[in-house]
Amino acid sequence: MWVEIVGILLFTLAFLYWQSSQKIKEIAWRATKRRCDELELQMLDGYIAMVKLRLGKNSFGKWQLIRYYQFEFSATGGDRYRGMITMHARQIDSIQLDPYRIQ
Repeated sequence: MWVEIVGILLFTLAFLYWQSSQKIKEIAWRATKRRCDELELQMLDGYIAMVKLRLGKNSFGKWQLIRYYQFEFSATGGDRYRGMITMHARQIDSIQLDPYRIQ
């Protein structure tokens, strides 16, 4: 009986983590899309991918998961550049863009 309870608990925790991660990824995607629109850049593929996950402290000294997402964008439509957005829990820490050619 305890094995089933522990199994259900672990499944529930995994589901809650996945659900939270999806919400954070959505926040990151919207922020990335907004930044590209502000700079008149085209976000390619409409996709961001998590490339790194680590535990770190925020500016208040609280431990949080820090997620790094990578995306691609274009300045002219014929080129591809990479960008990175860093998320501290549900807060945007930074959005970095590779140097790109201005039209």
